[in-house]
Parts: sequence; C-alpha cells; structure tokens
Amino acid sequence: MPRIVPNLWFDTQGKEAAEFYCSVFPRSRITRVTHYGEAGPRAAGTVLTVDFELDGQRFTAIDGGPEFTFDEAVSLLVECDDQAEVDHYWEALTADGGQEGPCGWLKDKYGLSWQVVPRGMDDLIDGPDRARADRAMRAVLTMGKLDLAALMAAADGRD
Repeated sequence: MPRIVPNLWFDTQGKEAAEFYCSVFPRSRITRVTHYGEAGPRAAGTVLTVDFELDGQRFTAIDGGPEFTFDEAVSLLVECDDQAEVDHYWEALTADGGQEGPCGWLKDKYGLSWQVVPRGMDDLIDGPDRARADRAMRAVLTMGKLDLAALMAAADGRD
C-alpha cells in the first residue's frame, strides 16, 4: 500500500515550521532538507523542501512561494488522551501568533488549522445514545479549547 505524505506549502518558512512542529510533538524529527539549484525558480541554495516526521507520520514542507496559503478546508487532527494533552497542544500550537478558534479548532502561527480533541470524540458526538450525543455536541459548540470534564458532564446530563 502506498504511503500518503501530506505536503504543506509555505512561502519561506518551511524549515522553521518543521522545527517548530518537531519541538511540539514527541518522537519527531527532520529527516531531510533539500535546496533549490541553479535552475530555480528561487535563489540557488535556499530551502526547497523539508521532510519531517511527527510521531512517525511523514510530512513534507515546501517553500514554494506566496501563491498559496492555508485555510480551514484542511486541518490536522490531534487526538489527546487527557486534559493535560489538550492543554499542552492547544497552548503550544496557539503560541506566538496562533489563533484560537471554536469547537477545539485553532490556527498555528503559520496559518495551518488544527483540531485538538479527546480520543473518541467521534463516538461521543455520534454515539447510539442520541440524547447524550446531542448534549455533548451542544457543549462542544460553546467551547474554544475543549474542556473534557465539562464536555463529559454535559454529555452525562450533569452540567
């Protein structure tokens, strides 16, 4: 089966972004940096691509120029085991110019959208107990960063 490797388009910040992401996620590393040659279209020696892994998932950052930017149509999902993980990723990814969004969504300082959610979120908001799922969804819709205790209390009708 072929590997699917997300490619992230940056203007000139691909290496900086890869270093930042590797600092946020455990078991992460930059595996290769390539540079433009004399053929261009950018100055020879400037960064072309950065291959990196975030907890074993491969990515490539490309410094392709200002023509394309990120938007919310594509986001990266981070499934967290507990509130401490939610807090860690939320704070790290919104630092230095990132933007908090609704319902567990945020944009990092490079404009890339992320969803920081508890593991099992899909089952919670689409479970067989429709009243519980609806209570959970209503709670999610009131939050920026997800508060797991408040989310579970709402789902269980204890809010």
